[in-house]
Amino acid sequence: ILDLHENSLRGSIPSEVGMLSRLSTIVVRKNEITGTLPTELGKIALHHLDAIGNNISGSIPEELTKIPTLESLQLSDNKLT
Repeated sequence: ILDLHENSLRGSIPSEVGMLSRLSTIVVRKNEITGTLPTELGKIALHHLDAIGNNISGSIPEELTKIPTLESLQLSDNKLT
């Protein structure tokens, strides 16, 4: 579990997060994250991704939609198209 919610984090989610093969949950809710969601997230057996309340832009990568273990994808209050 990587829980970094409400930490005033700035910048984008690094693509290297895709190398964290045992990561099941990412919570970056209510930060100041910008940029797009890295396609490398699709390489992880994620169960939960919570990025509510940031400034993430672009579209949801197709790789995320194909994660069979993904139970919860929370991306509201961003700038996604």
